[in-house]
Amino acid sequence: MSSADGGDLRVRRRHNTKGHSEMVEIKTDAALDAMREAGRVVAHALAAAEKAAAIGVSLLELDEVARDVLRAAGAGSPFLHYQPNFATTPFPAVICASVNDTIVHGIPDGYRLRDGDLVSIDCGASLDGWTGDAAVSFTVGTPRPADVQLIETSRKALEAGIAAAVPGARMGDIGHAIGSVGRAAGYGIPADFGGHGIGRQMHEDPPVPNEGRQGRGFRLRHGLVLALEPMFLAGGGDTYREDADGWALRTTDGSRAAHSEHTVAITDDGPRILTLP
Repeated sequence: MSSADGGDLRVRRRHNTKGHSEMVEIKTDAALDAMREAGRVVAHALAAAEKAAAIGVSLLELDEVARDVLRAAGAGSPFLHYQPNFATTPFPAVICASVNDTIVHGIPDGYRLRDGDLVSIDCGASLDGWTGDAAVSFTVGTPRPADVQLIETSRKALEAGIAAAVPGARMGDIGHAIGSVGRAAGYGIPADFGGHGIGRQMHEDPPVPNEGRQGRGFRLRHGLVLALEPMFLAGGGDTYREDADGWALRTTDGSRAAHSEHTVAITDDGPRILTLP
């Protein structure tokens, strides 16, 4: 089965653990190149937002910085006006800006960054019909050693997940690689949240868990593109609560959280990170 654009996608049907049918799109090499351009825009937007993040700068100002990058590249935002089933309102920004105890999906507002804040910025870009998605965590001003360790662990887990993203491996191998790094450090992993397939849409099948059993799950093959995104909770628990806005997820114990993400293509030559600068 091919898409209407002349065969950029090869579609496979799989069944998840509950028996529901899912569509997994396998991208051609030309599609991977196109996704790389979208990913490059994401990388530039994240770098610009991180550079602009300083004591006294508001989250809305960081969102505007990212908007400027997308606009200059001729790219759209898959975040802006996105409204999945769980959300009561569309997302109003082009970045998620999650501070301190906010794990993911923080809505940028007038909050001004303070010395020692831990900030996670998640951003997507749509360019020529293809999408990229990535996230970074960093500190503002004087960093807390515990925050530096938390952020570095999320990055190491992302690297481990990427290393496991090779043809012939299983989805459980990625989850196991990510989860093992976080659990070894004593961190919590929020239940029911993880990565996802990505391509024409920001969220596609298959889901990518942040924990898993080696040798289990969907078999990886050349052309599959995944957004890998470990998120760790410093307090060690796996539970979270939802803000009244229906978007932001916070740790229930008030501990801090970190989130790292790249869009990664599985290829016969090894993992290809599509969201590098």
